[in-house]
Amino acid sequence: MSAGPLQERVAFDMPTLVADGRGGNERTFSEEYRCAAHFKYVRGREAVDAGGLTGTAVFKVKIRSCLAALRITADYRMRDVRRGLSYNVIDMDNVTDRDWVWLTVEAGVAI
Repeated sequence: MSAGPLQERVAFDMPTLVADGRGGNERTFSEEYRCAAHFKYVRGREAVDAGGLTGTAVFKVKIRSCLAALRITADYRMRDVRRGLSYNVIDMDNVTDRDWVWLTVEAGVAI
């Protein structure tokens, strides 16, 4: 597949622990990598959570393979740079195709 469909811009944020000033730590994110991507909708679902209805959406995201992309793990957060949306990285496939990394991400859940 050519680079044509890579029309989205995403950033990947690595989690870091920072002292919270009360003797504990809190998780924050710092941007590690930014690239072009292609989104493919997989599924959505709704669930009752804390008395309210919440919806989630799962996407497959394709990015070019490189050293920075290969360091992404399920701890990372992905952000849609244009829309300001954040996604949890659920899974990544960097084995099937050496030119591309396929990520499974989920929107609509606490990050």
